[in-house]
Amino acid sequence: MTRSGRLHLTKHHGAGNDFLVLLDRGAERPLEAAEAVVLCDRHRGVGADGVIRATPSPGGGGAALCMELTNADGSVAEMSGNGIRCLVQAAVGAGWVSAGVVEVDTVAGRRRVDYRPGAAPGEGFATVDMGEVAVLGEVAVLGEGPLDLPPAAQAAMRLSVGNPHLVLLFGQPVDDGLVVDTGTRLEGSVEGGTNVEFLWPLDAGSPELALRVWERGVGETLACGTGTCAAAAAARRWGLGERRLRVHNPGGVLEVELTDDGVLLGGPTLQVADVEVDEEVLASLVAAEPATAGRQLAVAQAEQMVDEVAAGR
Repeated sequence: MTRSGRLHLTKHHGAGNDFLVLLDRGAERPLEAAEAVVLCDRHRGVGADGVIRATPSPGGGGAALCMELTNADGSVAEMSGNGIRCLVQAAVGAGWVSAGVVEVDTVAGRRRVDYRPGAAPGEGFATVDMGEVAVLGEVAVLGEGPLDLPPAAQAAMRLSVGNPHLVLLFGQPVDDGLVVDTGTRLEGSVEGGTNVEFLWPLDAGSPELALRVWERGVGETLACGTGTCAAAAAARRWGLGERRLRVHNPGGVLEVELTDDGVLLGGPTLQVADVEVDEEVLASLVAAEPATAGRQLAVAQAEQMVDEVAAGR
């Protein structure tokens, strides 16, 4: 389909985890996987960890928005704790919804976001009820299990926060090489891929935690909301943290509260830019990208997940 005119996006980040947001009030501008790849390219496009499209929620029942998140590689993510906080900031800024509690439908289910504008332009703080963190099981370490885990890993656990996570516990900070090598290898350790968290105590005796995350479909990011929640839940199971935790991501601190019903994730959001993209230029950039089987698969996956959201599942 040939498009003309201009595509309006806003760019936001939560602790350095950055997103382009498309507010599609008429639900008339679906986003193709290849378009997300081009837009997220940090050298040839705008640059972001992912693109979020928001439409009016078709599910009713009080939800205002429907969130569709496409990763930088064109794959679809079920949920993003930082992404949904940025989405609500964009919707409030555009006058689509009012500040306060906003309900959002995602592939992972409905989420409640409490957004408060900050004192300075573009600043805000948002807390999202992430729902249940499901512990899927401990993973054997020290070469005893099916996964090739780094020798320094003291414990490992699989969890779900609406999307899959593998949390690895270390006694000290991890280096770049370990994150890239281990993240690349373990991302594909389950069907559909998984996010991989590298967790360690911030300081000896400190109740605060430090975290690096290798995100499925993106690579290492400066912060990860769902990864922070998974890491906090795993730390609690390992006896390392309290119900309220501050988790230091490379891009900033995120706040977690583990409740009897799930987990709350809070942190800053910042709108950094309004972006106008020429539709014809975008189409030409997409056409110049080589078609791949992986991208075709991502398109099919995106269509399936969008259908599931529209059906209210």
